Amino acid sequence: MSGAAQPRAGKHFVLAAGGTGGHLIPAFALAVELERRGHHVALITDERGAQIPGKPDFLTAHVLPAGRFGKNPLRWFAGLRAVLEGRSMALRLFESFAPTAVVGFGGYPAFPALLASTSAGIPTVIHEQNAVLGRVNRLLAGRVQAIATSYPDVERLKAKYLGKVDLVGNPVRPEVLALRDEDFPPLTEDGILRVLVTGGSQGARVLSEVVPDGLAMLQPALRQRLQVTQQCRAEDLDRVRERYRSHDIPAELGTYFEDMEARLADAHLFIGRAGASTIAELTAVGRPAILIPLPIATDDHQAANTREMVKAGGARMIRQDRFIPKELAKQIQAMAQAPHSLANAAHAAWNCGRPKAAKDLADLVESFGGAEMMDVIRVMGDVPAEAGARQVTGSAREVQE
Repeated sequence: MSGAAQPRAGKHFVLAAGGTGGHLIPAFALAVELERRGHHVALITDERGAQIPGKPDFLTAHVLPAGRFGKNPLRWFAGLRAVLEGRSMALRLFESFAPTAVVGFGGYPAFPALLASTSAGIPTVIHEQNAVLGRVNRLLAGRVQAIATSYPDVERLKAKYLGKVDLVGNPVRPEVLALRDEDFPPLTEDGILRVLVTGGSQGARVLSEVVPDGLAMLQPALRQRLQVTQQCRAEDLDRVRERYRSHDIPAELGTYFEDMEARLADAHLFIGRAGASTIAELTAVGRPAILIPLPIATDDHQAANTREMVKAGGARMIRQDRFIPKELAKQIQAMAQAPHSLANAAHAAWNCGRPKAAKDLADLVESFGGAEMMDVIRVMGDVPAEAGARQVTGSAREVQE
């Protein structure tokens, strides 16, 4: 054998995430970091999760059934059957792919895969994006090797598990993280004040009902400087557009903005929900916010997500039952009373950011597992899949974009 340097061996990792952007965005960010380090990565999710935009091209998605247990006991048997089926399918994938560790990001679609990994003795890490430990993560906390958190204080996390907790933060998209070192947009006493309003992928109706009238109640000197970008539901667009027009406030409306990171980069103030990914991106970039937690969020986790940012002075929180135009105008007026006020709040938000989240989580995951492997990704049954194809292999469907 020659003395030439040998290529770095890569490990195999499986990421399991529920079918929402809140669970999948950090999973995608971790996948990118692990792939950059020379590892092979696969994803387990459900049908909905396989359609979430942003999945890296190299990442194969294995679609498994995920049982859901609602309040109706009659549906529990079907839910249990789906979980057991998904667990069996995950075990077959693990036999083929041979992961050195499995990382769960919460959500019921991740549950079967994590049951499989813990029962098979595969090192398992769970990541919690919210400030309240989710239900699936609570069920598995005692069986995993590490619990990665996004906040220093996490509710519903039992004290006996604190010894295996690592605070890493919530990974965000690389294109958003790239904005962290950019300055807060210049804002003078008579300059344009750009407001970004979003309520999730479909837009929150309450924002469409309250924000235009709340902005109209600002003092004239402030109202006349506004430039609004707002995400709305399709059925609300015409009504909201007319409301802004009647208030003589310039506004760009849309159901979806592909360049959302550019909009965030230009914004002086954000108004919207308090999902984990939203908070992570606001603190990564450093943008002041008025946050309206989703009142039906499980365990009121969106309200908990706001606490660190609010305590630091980077945001204000308004409960939805108090979210009326007058209250919104009052909070905006307080935050934007002087140009430096928003800049100070932006800096406070920035200080809450954890820009090394993806790297720190990757470091944690790399610390578990056995010997490194030189194999290429082995798909179930070793059946090659052409790029862009969808196929069924055994019982699990793989999606490779």
